[in-house]
Amino acid sequence: MSVRKSERLMNLLIMLLVQRHYVPKGRIREMIYPGSSDEAFEKMFERDKDELRSLGVPVEIGQIDAYFDDEPGYRIRPDDLALPDIDLTPDEASVIGLATRVWQHAKLAEATTDAVRKLTALGVPVDTAALDIVEPRLAAEEPAFDVFWEAVQERRPVAFDYRTAQGTETTTRHLQPWGVTRYAGRWYVVGLDTDRGEERVFRLSRVQGEARPDGPPAAYDVPPGTDVSALARRLAPQPVHQQASLLVRRGAGVLLRRGADSVEEDVPGPDDRTRWDRVRVTRESQGLVEEVLTHGDAVLVEEPATLRAEVVRRLRAVVGESA
Repeated sequence: MSVRKSERLMNLLIMLLVQRHYVPKGRIREMIYPGSSDEAFEKMFERDKDELRSLGVPVEIGQIDAYFDDEPGYRIRPDDLALPDIDLTPDEASVIGLATRVWQHAKLAEATTDAVRKLTALGVPVDTAALDIVEPRLAAEEPAFDVFWEAVQERRPVAFDYRTAQGTETTTRHLQPWGVTRYAGRWYVVGLDTDRGEERVFRLSRVQGEARPDGPPAAYDVPPGTDVSALARRLAPQPVHQQASLLVRRGAGVLLRRGADSVEEDVPGPDDRTRWDRVRVTRESQGLVEEVLTHGDAVLVEEPATLRAEVVRRLRAVVGESA
């Protein structure tokens, strides 16, 4: 999927999600497919609708005016998209997960803001709260992320310097990237290591310096049937899990609560601005640190002490304090 197509699908998702009524096809064409011919618009719109539906997004069609047989319109009901008991296959869940995790990536964040701004400028009533349904809790902070993400879209080889897990050796590697995925709280790139002639997985946080393109676009094909997430799970080190006790503000931490071992309501908290619950979870260690940090002052770590210390260290680093 090209970067341009990814942005178009994201814009279409946002447009249909934030409006309270059916959106006529003409307005969709004006906003998402400007300058396209009749034939090109019809083909792209049908493909994009089918692709969103294949990702589990319920694109609904209906009459804009119940009393007139006018042009049909389209919308995505937030309640339908947010249903917690949607049954997704592992492949579907993986695709949707990756899509939401790169939402805060600079290019797609800019496209998201631009789409909402255009709708507002046209006087279209929008409900931006609907975007919270797919708000990500993970960010792509590794400097190498951009290069590998774009290389995957363009099928362009990449060269980079890589530090091994032991941290004692740095070597230059050459890769045909097949995909970028997140596993156990870390970003990985999976592809063909052309120096070794084997499929390999590399953790992006261990890339040293700047990764750089190492060939022309469309230089290789991804093997049919490649499951990037499965390869990462098989090739990457196994994650270390830990149990944690967290104080969570009432109404916050939906994902923490959904996968919790237990939830104890109405417990004493660090302030009285809201009510607090004690949420006990079992998570991968690195991923749990990041998940706690995304909630700001809505989550406080009670135990273990090592998790609390790492959260404090990361927060101090953000504000420039010494540990």
